[in-house]
Amino acid sequence: MFSTPMTDILGCSYPIIQAGMAGGPTTPELVAAVSEAGGLGTIGAGYLTPEQIKRAIDDVRRLTDRPFAVNLFIPESFGPPDDTAERMNEWLNRYRERFNLAPGAMPAKFQETFEAQLQVVLDERVPVFSFTFGIPSPEHIGKLKSEGIKIIGTATTVREALALEAAGIDLIVAQGSEAGGHRGTFLGRYEDGLVGTMALVPQIVAQVRTPVIASGGIMDGRGIVASLALGASGVQMGTAFLTCDESGAHEQHKRTILQSSEEDTTITVAFSGKAARGIKNEFISDMEPYPGLIPEYPIQNKLTQDIRKAAANANNPQYMSLWAGQALRLNRTQPAGKLIGELVREAAGTLQRLSQFREG
Repeated sequence: MFSTPMTDILGCSYPIIQAGMAGGPTTPELVAAVSEAGGLGTIGAGYLTPEQIKRAIDDVRRLTDRPFAVNLFIPESFGPPDDTAERMNEWLNRYRERFNLAPGAMPAKFQETFEAQLQVVLDERVPVFSFTFGIPSPEHIGKLKSEGIKIIGTATTVREALALEAAGIDLIVAQGSEAGGHRGTFLGRYEDGLVGTMALVPQIVAQVRTPVIASGGIMDGRGIVASLALGASGVQMGTAFLTCDESGAHEQHKRTILQSSEEDTTITVAFSGKAARGIKNEFISDMEPYPGLIPEYPIQNKLTQDIRKAAANANNPQYMSLWAGQALRLNRTQPAGKLIGELVREAAGTLQRLSQFREG
């Protein structure tokens, strides 16, 4: 019933992808439950070591034999820590004091090595590889294709979608400005890539032959049908899965999502140095008058890590990164497999309702 070019390419029953949310939410249990129910589950592996990625893949495979994806961040060039980073680290000590943490030392390493992470994807012949923040090199794309791995990229503008198509990507996620978490913009300023899903999807569909996946603000069957009507071959949903039973999101994160409204999110660079949509809290407000420059990603992301971790341990959502999209009033709490079933039934019901509106 919901067979599309996306389901044909990825080998899943329904055109629904669970977004690869890095930092803990995408437990093997969540990924496997989504895939087992007919969607495509995704391991958010951006912050994982190669060993952790391998373990997560093994765990998912123990739970399901259905296709799933691994999502990684394409590395961006960044300079060594300079005065900007030193000043920020000193500034952050005021928050460390609140959580009885030692003053921040400059980390020796700011992110995992992309090549080593990708090698696990290749070695394990993961069915699907998805990425954001850029485009892999032609060499990496060639290696993935030679292993028969399907590739999904992220675009926030038509220009980015065209670049992904030129690189030979199998599917393009059109990330609307409503989406929670980090912006995938890689050509130009993120401010110029804040195009809403409803405006972005049909414009990308009109310009590329590659199947397009709609993302941003899609939470129920109505959103799925609307996306298909705009020409998308499927949807990618992140926030909707954060409050599922199998989600590894912190309980305070889940609770805050369920208590928040469409007016409560904002786009901030305070936590990571890269623009991301999350629920407003004290840390975001406190950082607004910061007198200096916020270090670029991944430096800022690493500098705030101990504070975010301590806040999570203390059950204090005011200093955690509470990533969420704009449609969070529509979140529900239930097993992920049940959510997939409900989404499919809602989409079918929406199509049936629309069929009553006949011409004449």
